[in-house]
Amino acid sequence: MKILVSALEPSSNLHLKEVLKHTQNVELMGIFDKSIANGTPLYDISEMAIMGVVDAIKKLRWFFKVADEMVELARDMDKVLLMDSSGFNLPLAKKLKTAYPDKEILYYILPQIWASRPKRAIKLEKYCDRLLGILPFEVDYYPQGKAEYVGHPLLDEIDVSYDNASNTIAFMPGSRKSEIGRLLPIFKEVREKLPQNKALLIIPASFSEEKIASLYGDISMFDISRDTHSALTESEFAFICSGTATLEAALIGVPFTLAYIAKKVDFFIGTKLLGIKQVGLANIILSNYNNTTLHNEILQEEVTVDNLLKEYYNTDREIFAQKAEELRIYLEHGSSQNVAEIIMQP
Repeated sequence: MKILVSALEPSSNLHLKEVLKHTQNVELMGIFDKSIANGTPLYDISEMAIMGVVDAIKKLRWFFKVADEMVELARDMDKVLLMDSSGFNLPLAKKLKTAYPDKEILYYILPQIWASRPKRAIKLEKYCDRLLGILPFEVDYYPQGKAEYVGHPLLDEIDVSYDNASNTIAFMPGSRKSEIGRLLPIFKEVREKLPQNKALLIIPASFSEEKIASLYGDISMFDISRDTHSALTESEFAFICSGTATLEAALIGVPFTLAYIAKKVDFFIGTKLLGIKQVGLANIILSNYNNTTLHNEILQEEVTVDNLLKEYYNTDREIFAQKAEELRIYLEHGSSQNVAEIIMQP
């Protein structure tokens, strides 16, 4: 079976690798990580990366060219698999469905229409045949019923168990330059106030030594880990920037607090105009499940050394463990095998 794949994000490619473990005789073409052995990509994901609005505008014409190449490539494909990255994949879905009305298009890792721009649901159902959601509540946002919950990929990818016997604290200041620049100086001060603890600074595995030196400065006060799951497993508490890492920590079971400082204009748009009430993905999921939350969210000017220390000392570990278990129960199971079975259907 030949599958046209558009997976632009590193996280999407991790999920794709898990799906491929459950498939047979599948050949991939399109855009995906060159390390995936099932095919040779038309473009590797490193070529698709953009940094900011200016870079996106500069590459806009090139992205149109890539989309046209993908449509041409789809001519000989049996199915299409689009993953995340709706800014590119949703217009691509329209081009593909227009060119090949009878070709099945699957969309896995759906856009967060529950957070903003809910009208995208109309386009997704118009141009895609099956919408494979990874959050139980998000399928309710699709009026035609094309969305189905397949499970969450992190439940396939987290194969560690939490051991709360250590005195290690993990610090995750994010992966973007702006996030690291705002949070890391505060995290360094927190670390100095907890000399009795071992401190792990979790750095993305993809970062080069040159990039680390440029972004982080002096980090001699930390031990360094490049493996998020193992680092969280051996930690008794974590301070985490927003993102998927908060859900990873929740599913592993390590108590944590979210600390996040956004640009003031972005925070205003998100909270006042879009009505976003929670930043942490685990909190968003639990709020939709049973109207509760898992962890505190320390945001903007509230991100201070004193407030973060209070979180470390005052977080109720037993309640956290109970809510984390509720989260796992709600998500039920992994998604990889279910997605593979859908792909393999004739």
